[in-house]
Amino acid sequence: MKQKKIYDYAVDENVELFVLIKSADVRIAKNGKKFIAFNFSDSSGEISAKFWDASEEDIANFEPGKIVFLKGKREVYQNNPQIKIYHMRQAATDEPANPELFVKKAPLSKDDMEKEINQALFEITNPNWNRVVRFLLHEHHDAFFSFPAAKKNHHAFDGGLAYHTLSMLRLAHSIARQYSDIINAPLLYAGTILHDLGKTIELSGPIATRYTLEGNLIGHIIIIDEEIVKACQQLKIDLDSEDMILLRHMILAHHGLLEYGSPVRPHLLEAEVLHQIDELDASIQMLRGTLAHTEPGQFSERIFGMDGRNFYRPEGNIQSDE
Repeated sequence: MKQKKIYDYAVDENVELFVLIKSADVRIAKNGKKFIAFNFSDSSGEISAKFWDASEEDIANFEPGKIVFLKGKREVYQNNPQIKIYHMRQAATDEPANPELFVKKAPLSKDDMEKEINQALFEITNPNWNRVVRFLLHEHHDAFFSFPAAKKNHHAFDGGLAYHTLSMLRLAHSIARQYSDIINAPLLYAGTILHDLGKTIELSGPIATRYTLEGNLIGHIIIIDEEIVKACQQLKIDLDSEDMILLRHMILAHHGLLEYGSPVRPHLLEAEVLHQIDELDASIQMLRGTLAHTEPGQFSERIFGMDGRNFYRPEGNIQSDE
């Protein structure tokens, strides 16, 4: 009999399954007692839960990255899916133990994503941009094709960083063809491939994803800009050339607004396009994941990364690669 996953269970149905603790935040309840705010994960997605009156032993036992056997009930609280915990314990030595089996994976294989991204490298015809992109992809290869693109909001799954980059590359190709008379396509492709590469240092990986010290204190935008600088030094490329100033601007401006972390707003056509396709792809991915777990004819949970809005799922089937 096939083992049921988190989202195979209906609302108000009792659950019994193995899950990965993706995150476990210790908090203080109104009564002054500690509780643990969990995010559990398996290959069907993530769901939150609260473990009330947590002892110090519970806090030590139920850490991120561990697999537990969970008994409870799937519920909806304030329009958000969650699990009401009845009982949980660590997995025994003869039970499932590989965390990689409990994380969601990109819809495409890593080999297929790598082939398509490598093909795009031939379209970066500017030699300086091409050398820098190839150098940095080689330096961060394994992490780039396995890391998520975020801790929670969008593309937060194994291979999510490469999948997000590839999705944006496909959008960039369409836009470059539509506006071929004005867009510098090689610059747009180079910026697209590099824009989030700093997340290989900002984040810890696909299992129990957390922000690293560099991620918390510096952030992926500045991290990858520094990586570009170091690459130019090793490749003996002039950092003061217009080529490199344009490429660095693409990275530094891709969040669009200063309050969203960009040191500078976009002042190149290609930088504005990069920002817009980044927003578009992230938004669609957040909606895809949320609507996949929303009943037809109902509104979704509120999506933090989209200003707390909820979205209606019309009657009928929604195709999803999630």
